[in-house]
Amino acid sequence: AATKLASAEKLMYFCTDQLGLEQDFEQKQMPDGKLPVDGFLLCVDVSRGMNRNFDEQLKFVSNLYNQLAKTKKPAVVVLTKCDEGVERYIRDAHAFALGKKNLQVVETSARSNVNVELAFGTLLQLLDRSRGKAKIVPYFEALKQQSQQIAAAKDKYEWLVGRIVKSHHEAWPGVCRKMQAAPEFQDYVYLEGTPKAKKLFLQHVQRLKQEHVERRRRAYLALLPQALDALVPDLDEIDHLSLAKAEKLLEAKPDFHKWFVVLDETPWDGHADRLDGERIPFDLLETPAAEQLYEAHLEKLRNERKRAEVRRAFRDNLESSPFVTPGKPWEEARSFIMNDDFYLWLDESVYVDIYGKHQKQLIDRAKEDFQELLLEYSELFYELELDAKPSKEKMGVIQEVLGEEQRFKALQKLQAERDALVLKHIHFVYHPTKETCPSCGACVDARVEQLLGARLARPAERQHRNALAEPGADRINLVILGKDGLARELANEIRALCTSDDKYVLEGKVYELALRPIEGNVRLPVNAFHTPTFQPHGCLCLYNSKESLSYVAESIEKSREGSAGRRDGHAAAAAAPLPLTLVLVNKRGEGGGETLQSLIQQGQQVASKLQCVFLDPGIGYGRNINEKQIGQVLKGLLDAKRGLSLAVGAAPGPREAAEGAELRVVMCLMCGDPAGADEVLLPLLQAQPCRVVGSGAVLLD
Repeated sequence: AATKLASAEKLMYFCTDQLGLEQDFEQKQMPDGKLPVDGFLLCVDVSRGMNRNFDEQLKFVSNLYNQLAKTKKPAVVVLTKCDEGVERYIRDAHAFALGKKNLQVVETSARSNVNVELAFGTLLQLLDRSRGKAKIVPYFEALKQQSQQIAAAKDKYEWLVGRIVKSHHEAWPGVCRKMQAAPEFQDYVYLEGTPKAKKLFLQHVQRLKQEHVERRRRAYLALLPQALDALVPDLDEIDHLSLAKAEKLLEAKPDFHKWFVVLDETPWDGHADRLDGERIPFDLLETPAAEQLYEAHLEKLRNERKRAEVRRAFRDNLESSPFVTPGKPWEEARSFIMNDDFYLWLDESVYVDIYGKHQKQLIDRAKEDFQELLLEYSELFYELELDAKPSKEKMGVIQEVLGEEQRFKALQKLQAERDALVLKHIHFVYHPTKETCPSCGACVDARVEQLLGARLARPAERQHRNALAEPGADRINLVILGKDGLARELANEIRALCTSDDKYVLEGKVYELALRPIEGNVRLPVNAFHTPTFQPHGCLCLYNSKESLSYVAESIEKSREGSAGRRDGHAAAAAAPLPLTLVLVNKRGEGGGETLQSLIQQGQQVASKLQCVFLDPGIGYGRNINEKQIGQVLKGLLDAKRGLSLAVGAAPGPREAAEGAELRVVMCLMCGDPAGADEVLLPLLQAQPCRVVGSGAVLLD
């Protein structure tokens, strides 16, 4: 209870942690070794002590206070260790203070740093009355406020650590130096101390390491199914093996080290930083996640085998089913060949694809059989006129004779193809060439020619010839416009000139030919020139009377009107005028008062109006359009597609006759783009003096 102390050269210590390390901290000595005492903090331990009687302790405190009161210095009772305080002890201490005049009590905990500053602040206010009176807060309320303050400071400090520390390789000393000036670091260290700040840092680093290991683990597990597919793709090899037994099998595979790495020290996650990431640690297979992936691999192989078996069963079902005939649509055959098991394993689209391929085989086989049937009944075709299409009566006789044959009935749902085969056979009977041969590429004449060419040609020529022989070089889409069966009949005649796979041979080159016969109102979608799957390159217009000629002219006008107003996805294709050819064909034996000459004149007038080519029949009125004329039309279409179709005027005009040194060259209307003639011709004729006369016309020396 002394109020004056004297102790020369004594240091004032702030913390017991500094004992023995005084030189490492700032040193503060008592001034002149003397220190006057201005007030007292009377500390009372309210925790439960070993072999200590609190009542005896309180008597000692009471006697001590009596001594302090004699000094006339202010005093404050400080209850310490309230974090472990006994409630009765705290009540008794408060009761002791109430019996004294103006004796204040502050509940503290140095360990939790609760109300420590309040105790000194309360004493300071008693010494200096000019200071505001400090509000004394009970321990538990102060602890709550302290906890909230610490939680807020902790959140800010953790945010700071997360922003600065991005790698689990960071060390505390370096990070501590980086954070030293940050207020978030300073506040938390002030409240909780450096050890707890370091502990939170280490927890963050450990979390980063775990996240790094987890990323690696997910990457390895994502790679494992590929490794299993590469090393054990055969179900028979692993069907009854556990993962432990399968591991030995994997190690024996030649490509094992391409997919896996065997570590000397396990587990792998302790060495995650040293792994390359390209190969899977082999001990990862011992984890439950790897075992699940192995089971999934087995299940996938079993399902693939089952699906393959279902495909085979479905094909076998198609082969054995009497309800699957050539040309039968899937919708008609589905109910006879599908069962519930099929729907369990594969989508219907897969079965439709298999059915389509099977149908193609059936149709090809049926066509071959029908071709053999036609060869067996060759006598049916001897009495036909050369280059003439058989009459309906003759076709009826042919069908009646062949009708009882199963090979004829097999194409019952493909009557158009069957009629085309008959016409093609007739054409072959009277024009037996390698182009019209039913055997197509297997024709002996063609094979002999190929063999001789390959033997005799030089290597460079052989390479060039092989390049020209490649399939799929070009395609021709042709609309055939006619009335009263004219379009369909001509389409069948053209198909008869094609090979079995709808290829047309023109000047030694094979083209893919697609025909669209139209005989109705062209404004209806079913009779439209352009469809989503068919973009025509030209149109062949047929007529054999004044009525059919009027139908052609009206249909072309309607089609052009529709193309001009079109706004759908085919607008670009329909924008350019379609190349047209107008043809006068056989009247099929009808009498009529119209002469050949009048029909030709009317056709020429319509052709001039439509700005299209008119094909003069040239040889007698009793003939249809012949093979040569068809080839001429198709060749014009090909030239038009290339933008180089030209027609040379046959007779010189007055200007040419007068000057005698000029020839008029006009772009063929089959091109369908007269306005582009100048762009096509001028570059070709740069070397010649020429001048433009009009759209699509050039004067050339």
